[in-house]
Amino acid sequence: MSKLLQEAVSEFSKLPGIGRRTALRLSMHLLKMDTAAVEQMMGSIARFRREIRHCELCNNLSDTPRCPICENPERDRTTICVVEQVGDLMSIENTRQYRGLYHVLGGVISPMQGVGPSDLKIDLLLEKVASGAVREVILAISTSVEGETTLFYIMNRLKAFPAVKVSTIA
Repeated sequence: MSKLLQEAVSEFSKLPGIGRRTALRLSMHLLKMDTAAVEQMMGSIARFRREIRHCELCNNLSDTPRCPICENPERDRTTICVVEQVGDLMSIENTRQYRGLYHVLGGVISPMQGVGPSDLKIDLLLEKVASGAVREVILAISTSVEGETTLFYIMNRLKAFPAVKVSTIA
């Protein structure tokens, strides 16, 4: 295998869920693609990485200071669904059933990996709840040990707001 091909396979293999065989298939596919299409793809990835940011209200990914969900006046601003990652938000949005706002924590509390409450966007959530506009917080967090720890921590912090209904997904 050529050194350039080995480098490409090595780089693709760094992506989650991409093993060496898939990385090799992707690399070979790039060779079959039109050069202009490959350059357009690389430019799009570079631009995404350079220009993407987190919404200042919910921590969702956006190319503007506020994401389209937070900007949508038709969303129910009294309900916030708390999720671990942007992918979780996207999964819920794809159901087209939930019409409230979101809050993306950016992970879960994991002492083994050095992630504590201050590493997540929990304080931003509490600021929103403290504003008085929120009536319900739905915690859509995984049932892993770390997820349960995060859930317990957030529920304890939300006890300071007895008027706010706190629920979890089944």
